[in-house]
Formats: sequence, structure tokens, C-alpha cells
Amino acid sequence: MNPFRKAVEDGDHAAVVDLLAEDVVFTSPVVFKPYAGKPITAAILGAVIEVFEDFHYIREIENPDGRDLVLVFEARVGDRALQGCDILHFDEDGRVDELTVMVRPLSAAQALQAAMAARFEAVEKQALGASFPAGA
Repeated sequence: MNPFRKAVEDGDHAAVVDLLAEDVVFTSPVVFKPYAGKPITAAILGAVIEVFEDFHYIREIENPDGRDLVLVFEARVGDRALQGCDILHFDEDGRVDELTVMVRPLSAAQALQAAMAARFEAVEKQALGASFPAGA
């Protein structure tokens, strides 16, 4: 099992953060611009843990070279069931340097957007105050 998937399924946010490259770019299904950098990506992923309920991966699709991975998931946001996927690219060191999330249906994406918007001020504050040990 891929280490990123294992960390997410174990609910180990610290391990997820450790797998992110410093220059990771996170692209969200509910905002126009990508977010660049480990601190903001870590903070967003921490908030997502709070927003998604009954989260579980149902499929893993990997490129033979191991540098690209798609993890298909199901979850709920409030009363909205959703399906989605995490599209990951790994750098030469095996850290995630690109993370794109896609979700459907539209009503679930809208529920996700509303739930994340309610937390985003805290997310930004957390990202500004974040510091990670060398190698993390």
C-alpha cells in the first residue's frame, strides 16, 4: 500500500505532512487558484480531516514508474455523499509535489466549499504559524 494512502487511512496527519514536498502544489475542487507550499497544504489537509465524514479509499491506480498515483475515495460532507479522487505526483525523493483533488457531484462540492470556507481563516493562521523540522 502506498505510504500516503496508509497515512491517510490511519488518520496520521503528521505522517501525511511528512510525505509532502516543501514546494507541494495543492489544487482544490472548490477554489480557483492552486495553493503552493507545505504549510498551507498541511493546514488544508488538516481541515479536510474535520470536514469529511466516513472517508475511505475504494481504489488505487498507480503509474508503473510509481511517480503518479490516483486514489479514489468516498465520503460525506454533512448530508451529502460524495465521490472523489486524490491525484498525486511524487518528486525524486518520493514526496508529494502535486496534489489535485476532484469531487462530485456538484451538490457535494458545494457542501465541501461551504464547510471549508467556514474554516479557512483558521487554516490560513495555522499555515502562517507552521514550522516543520528538517526532513519533515
